[in-house]
Amino acid sequence: MNTALRHLATGMVASCCWLAAANAAELHLELAPGEVQRLSTEQLLARSDVQTVSIPEDVAYKRATTYRAVPLAALLAGVVPDTPIQVVALDGFVAELDSTPLLNTSPGGARAWLAIEEPGEPWPALGPDRPSAGPFYVVWTQPEASGIRPEQWPYQTAEVRITSSLAERFPAMLPAADADETVQRGWKSFQVNCVVCHTVNRQGAAAMGPDLNVPHNPTEYFAGDFLRQYIRDPATLRYWPQSAMPPFGRDILTDGELDDLLAYLRHMAGRKVAP
Repeated sequence: MNTALRHLATGMVASCCWLAAANAAELHLELAPGEVQRLSTEQLLARSDVQTVSIPEDVAYKRATTYRAVPLAALLAGVVPDTPIQVVALDGFVAELDSTPLLNTSPGGARAWLAIEEPGEPWPALGPDRPSAGPFYVVWTQPEASGIRPEQWPYQTAEVRITSSLAERFPAMLPAADADETVQRGWKSFQVNCVVCHTVNRQGAAAMGPDLNVPHNPTEYFAGDFLRQYIRDPATLRYWPQSAMPPFGRDILTDGELDDLLAYLRHMAGRKVAP
């Protein structure tokens, strides 16, 4: 399936799940090609392993929260470590995750949970004229134990599926094989922080943000240190109430990691796809 059709299909699934969210939402779980499990809110809440989990610092709500949730490792039974996992949200956000931390069940490490919005107890809206983080939301207990980043907390979740690596699916996003270590590190940083919302060379699964290479790369039109400033805090550079891009503080993206990310973007400016 080409990228345009994949986006269309994802959008159709998201729309269906969005309409169902107010009542009995469905999570689509694909752990084998073409084999989709459809798990309703009621089915998930009726599981024997559903628990109440407390989240001291919720990424979506910016405060302490409590959820009814199922261990994500239980839903991913049979998946092996180092398997690429894709979590698709209703708003076009696509988290590219590694299964290894998702499968962890150790009490001392970060643990992933699928939080479930109960029909009779809807979660608060995320902001004015915005829906809640439901119907499903991937949350973490003890995220600091494994360096879990905000992009690994996809809310408004509609689908969870195994997939192949980004390099296999989207080769036009790759830096040149002989690119230096800074660029290669930047590519890794891009995969963690940016690919959830942006495409490069019109390749990628996300549909929230603009393409970062065609027709122009942001390193080509942001003068001086403005691109660095924009990544650190978009609101300091542009007034845009509808913007979904969060600030990337040094606790999320170190100065060294930001340097690497900018090196990757500058490198990709020389690797544009043909119109």
